[in-house]
Amino acid sequence: MLPDVTFMQRLAAAAAAETLPLFRSSAFVENKQDGGFDPVTAADRDAEAAIRALIEETYPDHGIIGEEHGAVRETASHVWIIDPIDGTRAFISGLPVWGTLVGLRVDGIATAGFMSQPFTGEFFVADGEKSMLLRGDDAAVRLSTRKHQSISDATIFTTTPALFGTGAKRDAWNRLENEAKLARYGCDCYAFAMVAAGFVDIVIDPGLNAYDIAALIPLIEQAGGVVTTLDGGNAVGGGDIIAAATPALHEAALDIFNR
Repeated sequence: MLPDVTFMQRLAAAAAAETLPLFRSSAFVENKQDGGFDPVTAADRDAEAAIRALIEETYPDHGIIGEEHGAVRETASHVWIIDPIDGTRAFISGLPVWGTLVGLRVDGIATAGFMSQPFTGEFFVADGEKSMLLRGDDAAVRLSTRKHQSISDATIFTTTPALFGTGAKRDAWNRLENEAKLARYGCDCYAFAMVAAGFVDIVIDPGLNAYDIAALIPLIEQAGGVVTTLDGGNAVGGGDIIAAATPALHEAALDIFNR
C-alpha cells in the first residue's frame, strides 16, 4: 500500500518549517564544490533531516536517499528520494521557483511523490494514480498536461543552455529551441511541475541526480506526460532527462535532439 497524501503533506510541512524562515533572509551559504559553486544552506540540511525523521518514525523498513544526508536501506522495495531544496541557487536569490522534492520509488519505479513550494502555498502531488494541486483550504485540482502534438506549438524549458556544454548536446538543444514556439530558461523543479499543470510542454535538463527527478516523474506521468532519459530509458536514477506533455511531443523532441 502506498502512503497517503496526508502523510506527504506532513513531510512537506516539516520541511517548510525549516525552509521558510530562512528564505529571503541573510542565511549563511556554504559552497560544496571545489573549483565551482554548488551552494547549500542550513535550510537544505535541516529540512531533509526533518523529512527523514518522519519517514523513519512511520516507515522504518523503507529506504531513504537524500541529497544532504546520504542513503540508508537503498535496496529496499520502497525507497524515499529527497531533495530538500531543489533550486538552492533560486532560494538564495530570493526567487520562489525552488521546491521540496520527495519521491517514492517502489521496486525501481517512481510511483508517488510531491513538489512543495511553501512560499506560494502550492503542493503538487502524485498519489500513485493521479496528479493534483492542493493549495490551502481550496479543493484539490486534478492536473492534466497540455495536449500539443507539434514542437512548433511547444513551450520548452531548460535550467540553462550552458548545461549542454559546447558540443553535440548544445547543438541538439539549439535545434530544438529553433523549432519550438517559445523557449525559457530557469525555474528548476517548478518548470517540471508546470508540465504536469498544463503550462509547459517540454523540459530537458542534462546531468540530473536521482533526487532531482524522482518526485517529478509520477507527477508528470500521472497527469498524462512522459519522462525518460534522452536515450529513452528509466529516468528514476537521473541522467540527461526529458519531460514531455504528450507521447507525440516526447517522440518529436527526441527525434530532433538525437538527429
